[in-house]
Parts: sequence; structure tokens; C-alpha cells
Amino acid sequence: QVQLVESGGGLVQAGGSLRLSCAASGSLFSINAMGWYRQAPGKQREFVAVISSGGSTNHADSVKGRFTISRDNAKRTVYLQMNSLKPEDTAVYYCYLEAVVGGTLDDYWGQGTQVTVSS
Repeated sequence: QVQLVESGGGLVQAGGSLRLSCAASGSLFSINAMGWYRQAPGKQREFVAVISSGGSTNHADSVKGRFTISRDNAKRTVYLQMNSLKPEDTAVYYCYLEAVVGGTLDDYWGQGTQVTVSS
């Protein structure tokens, strides 16, 4: 069984910073991509950032230059450093990963962590 546990969300003023973490546990043979999505109230879930097993990254245009994704393979953890936060960044942030479990490649998701940015 695979579990993703997120932490680091909270309430911050506009212009502030937060760092999200997501640690994976369970019978993971190998982890490919790891990343983050977010969902604001009344909106669809949207892509935020992704990092490959080799460290290549891609960020959504809306967060480029402000957010940085990274990972620690030894800890099976992905991070999202969020700087210069804006009220429109308010959302539930979900981490995910692609992993081989039991010989099958599949996606796994965290439970979500709330990020609220006040103006």
C-alpha cells in the first residue's frame, strides 16, 4: 500500500512564503515523476509543477519564478517552495507521484493540504 503524506500548508499574507512537503511510503519499487496540483474553490484541479526522476522540472506559467519544485529521492519526498505568494494561489495543494508497485505503473495522490493567502 502506498501513502503520500503532505505537510507545510497554512495561512500566510500576500508576499510571504511557504514550503510544502510530501513524503511517500509503502511498497514502491521505483518512483518516476513527482509533482503538485492545486484546486481552488469552484475551480478544476490544475497543474502546478512536476519533477522527473532525473531532476528535470516543469512549472505552470502562473507560478514560474515564484515556486520551485525539488525532490529528495533517498527520502522519497517532493517539495514545493512557494515565494511571493498571491491571494490567487489560495487552494488545496495535492502531491502525486508515478510509481511501479507490484509490477504496475500507476499514479498515487496525497490527501491535500490547504494554502490560504490573505491580501
